[in-house]
Amino acid sequence: MPVNLPPLDLAQLQPIAGVRIGIAEAGVRKANRKDLTVFLLDEGTSVAGVFTRNRFCAAPVQVCREHLDTGSAVRALVINTGNANAGTGTPGLAHARQTCEALASLLHCTPAQVLPFSTGVIMEPLPVGRIVAGLPAALADAQAAHWAQAAEGIMTTDTVPKAASVQVTVGGQTVSITGISKGAGMIRPNMATMLGFVATDACIDPALLPTLAKQLADGSFNRITIDGDTSTNDSFMLIATHKAGNAQITSLDSDDGQALMHGLMQVARQLAHAIVRDGEGATKFITVQIEGGRTAEECRQVAYAIAHSPLVKTAFFASDPNLGRILAAVGYAGIDDLDQGLIELHLDDVHVVSQGGRRAEYREEDGQRVMKGSEITVRVGLGRGTASDTVWTCDLSHDYVTINADYRS
Repeated sequence: MPVNLPPLDLAQLQPIAGVRIGIAEAGVRKANRKDLTVFLLDEGTSVAGVFTRNRFCAAPVQVCREHLDTGSAVRALVINTGNANAGTGTPGLAHARQTCEALASLLHCTPAQVLPFSTGVIMEPLPVGRIVAGLPAALADAQAAHWAQAAEGIMTTDTVPKAASVQVTVGGQTVSITGISKGAGMIRPNMATMLGFVATDACIDPALLPTLAKQLADGSFNRITIDGDTSTNDSFMLIATHKAGNAQITSLDSDDGQALMHGLMQVARQLAHAIVRDGEGATKFITVQIEGGRTAEECRQVAYAIAHSPLVKTAFFASDPNLGRILAAVGYAGIDDLDQGLIELHLDDVHVVSQGGRRAEYREEDGQRVMKGSEITVRVGLGRGTASDTVWTCDLSHDYVTINADYRS
């Protein structure tokens, strides 16, 4: 079960004017499951995205980049689950393009106006015929209120659908923001097997969207890890339909720009946290907060060393306060001039290490009390400066191995 992740509140999900979503059962990998999703975007909608930096990126990622580079007005997104169309070579690219061509033909637009996304098993041929055959049903199903169904339709090993929605006031107008994401394993986004789609009806200068998408990814999806594996298919898309009636936002530094950014980041982080809480086999949600670094980058470096350590993660699963594993991870994070005599370590409210050594007042039962909880904060002070940064992760359980050993069966 996900770690303290409340059930999806369907009534809370706001439709976004200018976006309709249709879902179908195409039988991509398994019968009788929602596995094909289409986003239909009104004319005038702006789209920007960030993608995996894995050099072995999937065919749909390559085609998405190509289509965005043309500058064509995006009219649709098509997403399949069950098959990643990654490691499929030239035929995989042809299949991704064939999917776009088929949907473009149905919508009377150009293939460059369609963006494809895939998630699932790597290195298996995409059953493009099933996807093409399923497109009419997905189009017939398209409705503005189908965000929850879409969240279900893009799942792979996720145990629950992930969606979030907020409304903020921008320029005196109510602006809606809604998004969905999927991911539970192979999670260490480096973007900019997670997918994220966030849409807003805010009116914003389209030229700002690429910068805004990157800032959102850097503040949310690029701060999570489950197993340290960067997927071949990671994609995060930001959609703006410009229908809210607010005066156009021309600067992200303006009051309206900051109000929109705050709302968008709230949704993006909620979706990112949901991925960690639903991590494969996860029983604990762990915040790793590094303070006192010279730069935010070196703080992230240390945070990820802790968050990726199998020894640290298994200790959390066992509620075993074997906290020397955390210090070891700090030490091998790659800061060559780190002074271990300045290191401080807290687990929630328990001060464990001071000036690089175990505090005389620390008692192991206090550490164990914290580690038995399902929400834990690891806070490390480096004593080098004023920079800080945070990463969110989960523990590593027996079930993670079981899920990934049985994934294709």
